[in-house]
Amino acid sequence: MTALERYGAFFAGLQPADLDRLDTVFVEQARFRDPFNDVEGTAGIRAVFEHMYANCSAARFEVLETVGEGSVGYLRWRLHFRLKRDRHDRRPIEGVSRVVLADDGRVREHIDYWDAAGELYTQFPVLGGLMRWLRARLSVAA
Repeated sequence: MTALERYGAFFAGLQPADLDRLDTVFVEQARFRDPFNDVEGTAGIRAVFEHMYANCSAARFEVLETVGEGSVGYLRWRLHFRLKRDRHDRRPIEGVSRVVLADDGRVREHIDYWDAAGELYTQFPVLGGLMRWLRARLSVAA
C-alpha cells in the first residue's frame, strides 16, 4: 500500500478519536485548505475537523478514487453528513483533494476542491433557491 493509499484509508475511516493522532499523518506545519478554511499546522487541521464534528453528526468520507505519482496525489471523495439540527441526511458532497506528501510519507499539503455553491448551498431552502436562480441566469443553456 502506498503512502497516498494509507492516507486515503485514514481519511475514509476518520472519526473524532483519530484527531489525537494527526501528527502521525500530517507533518507539523502541514497546510489544509477547503472552500471555508485555510490553516497551517496540525492544531489548525484539528480545529477544522473538530468544527466539522461539532456541527455534523454521522459525518464520514468515502474515498472513491486514488491517483498519484511521486509525492503528489489526488483523492476523489464523497462526504456523507447530517447537520446536527437537521432531521434528515443531506445529499452527499463530492470533491477532490490534492495531496502533497513529505519524504516520510506524511501529508505536507491537503487542498480540497469542491463546489460549495452547487454541492452544499443548493440544499438549503433560501440559499438553494437563490443559487438555482443565479445558476440559471449565468448558464449558457438558459
